[in-house]
Amino acid sequence: MALRKIDRFRWELPKTGRMNVPGMIYATAAMVRGSDQKEPLKQVANVATLPGILKASLAMPDMHWGYGFPIGGVAAFDWHSGVVSPGGVGYDINCGVRLASTQLTEEEVRPQLETLVNTLFRNIPTGVGARGPLKLSTQEEMQVLREGSRWCLRHGYADDEDVEHTEDGGCLPDADPKLLSDRAMERGKKQLGTLGSGNHFLEVAAVDTVFDPKVAAVFGLREGQVTVMLHCGSRGLGYQVCDDFLAMMNKQVRHLGIDLPDRQLVCAPLESETGQDYLRAMACAANYAWANRQVLLHRAREVFQRVFGIGPRDLGMRLIYDVCHNIAKKEEHLVEGKRRMVCVHRKGATRSFAPGHPAICKTYRSAGQPVIIPGDMGRASYVLVGTEKAMEETFGSTCHGAGRRLSRKAAKRASKGRAIHRELEDKGILVRWTGRGTLAEEMPEAYKDVSEVVNVVHGAGISRKVARLRPMCVIKG
Repeated sequence: MALRKIDRFRWELPKTGRMNVPGMIYATAAMVRGSDQKEPLKQVANVATLPGILKASLAMPDMHWGYGFPIGGVAAFDWHSGVVSPGGVGYDINCGVRLASTQLTEEEVRPQLETLVNTLFRNIPTGVGARGPLKLSTQEEMQVLREGSRWCLRHGYADDEDVEHTEDGGCLPDADPKLLSDRAMERGKKQLGTLGSGNHFLEVAAVDTVFDPKVAAVFGLREGQVTVMLHCGSRGLGYQVCDDFLAMMNKQVRHLGIDLPDRQLVCAPLESETGQDYLRAMACAANYAWANRQVLLHRAREVFQRVFGIGPRDLGMRLIYDVCHNIAKKEEHLVEGKRRMVCVHRKGATRSFAPGHPAICKTYRSAGQPVIIPGDMGRASYVLVGTEKAMEETFGSTCHGAGRRLSRKAAKRASKGRAIHRELEDKGILVRWTGRGTLAEEMPEAYKDVSEVVNVVHGAGISRKVARLRPMCVIKG
């Protein structure tokens, strides 16, 4: 597909054929070059054909092929004339990242690093089908699905600041557990407080560079400080919600008169019964994911206190922020000079709201929303901050991570004969894992260089660099 270069970091996919709007890709010339970009660019064009889409079909620099929408895709739809598409959210509803700071320094943690990673690995359930520490009754599970992080607060797994520093307070309204299938409910009963598999992880890292001292101080970050990052989502429950509604919409879409270029883009009008039911079921899965990450943070706090023999005050493990990057949100945005209510699909993309936005918690409202961008196991992760440019161009959105460069099969081929864990140890990074193929599939070279991805969104002005984190140890499923 022919792209038109706008500037160093922006490329337009012109509106052609059935497209209702153009595509807009945030990337360098090297990122949009190559045969591996053909399919995700085609998906950008396909999304642009959906009813009610506004401004452009957007793609971030971590863009790669996904189900229906590209991963790294953003699209906003008019609330009255647009649609909601499960493929624009993804199977792992509210897969997201939370970052916590501590009072510990790298010098204090490094001598105990092996004990720390081993203890975390023993106490944080990982892997496909892993069961969590909590066995929920049906009634308790329904409470989790309605309340999210607030359920954790009521049961002693969170404090007020944890809830305050979670996007949307860790709870989407209008969640209706009665819309979930028996299979979805069953999968959720035993997985609360589990990390999962694939690219999900818990990482202990050190702040090695501060780019914006003023914002970093607001966020509570300083060089040499040890942090904890969690990346996971709604586990089997969220997967089942997506699967159930894809099947339902597939049966209905032929009667709606919507001519789809790809069956994976099945959708429903936002104001239809099916569209509203999906959003209420999606809210359940989103709330489950926030509760899941909160329980995991609670267990990480307990592990740190045990390993270092200190109390909560001396540890000072404080949640900086929790952001989701697989979600559809009802938001108000300025479109062509008018305030409009829209549904923003962020599929592998992160909210990047500007300073002063009322959706940002009071702690950070003056600085802008914290944006957490994990990298691969061997390089770095970043903390960014939201900007006004994002509000103007991307419906307050930016990238969500490094983005895959190699498929899982290709990564396994490329890693053959290598000891990935030894290579990481040589860099001072300890890793523990569950699945047989996990390290091969998740080796650093399987991903784009997160620094290059972050430089694009920083250069384009849709988020701004605050700090860089260097991994010390990682546990994966």
